[in-house]
Amino acid sequence: MVLNELYLNAADLTSSIGISTGKFAGCTIVSLIVGAMIAAAFCFKQHKTKSFLTTLALLPMIVQVVIMLVNGNLGTGVAVAGAFSLVRFRSIQGSAKDILAIFLAMAVGIATGTGHLVLAVVFTLIVGALNIGYLYVPFGDDDETEKVLTITIPESLDYSHVFDDIFRQFTSKATLEQVKTTNMGSLFKLKYNITLLKGVSEKVFIDELRVRNGNLEILCSRRMSDSDRLL
Repeated sequence: MVLNELYLNAADLTSSIGISTGKFAGCTIVSLIVGAMIAAAFCFKQHKTKSFLTTLALLPMIVQVVIMLVNGNLGTGVAVAGAFSLVRFRSIQGSAKDILAIFLAMAVGIATGTGHLVLAVVFTLIVGALNIGYLYVPFGDDDETEKVLTITIPESLDYSHVFDDIFRQFTSKATLEQVKTTNMGSLFKLKYNITLLKGVSEKVFIDELRVRNGNLEILCSRRMSDSDRLL
């Protein structure tokens, strides 16, 4: 009795927006499936947070419901746009690939919301396959020889040219980016962007620097883009 009443209420709700219960259920199921496919494609060999993947999986269904509710009604569409404009998303900025994933989820949500289920599935498969394929293409990969070098030196050393001969021997480029005093002004911390020569030993390079800076602290790390620190 209760299930029958719930079914009738659902039928009344879907008919009020001009959509059959079967069509609504079918579109919702497809939205959930393509959302899961998008989440799987964008977490393949990539670190993403659980909250971000959950968002990707559920976003197509949410967009689909919004599109179905609007359903050609200009007044409702304006009201929905106004409601969304009041929402302020206070999340950290994502990388370019994260933005791509969000737009893909929204696009397939619009496709399922307008009844283009086959298009939504095919488009998801194509973009997901391309996303995974590009992971194996050495295009735009980080150069392993590019490093960020931080050296601590005593204040008695002239930091302007103290390491020039070592840099000429081990690097193809070395640019002093930052100078900072520390330990009550008795030490300098120098930050360089460097590109190591092919085949040089990073350990030998650091050992040469240690001899020159009096065995004070040295940090050599890979150069990180802003997107590496997000999500």
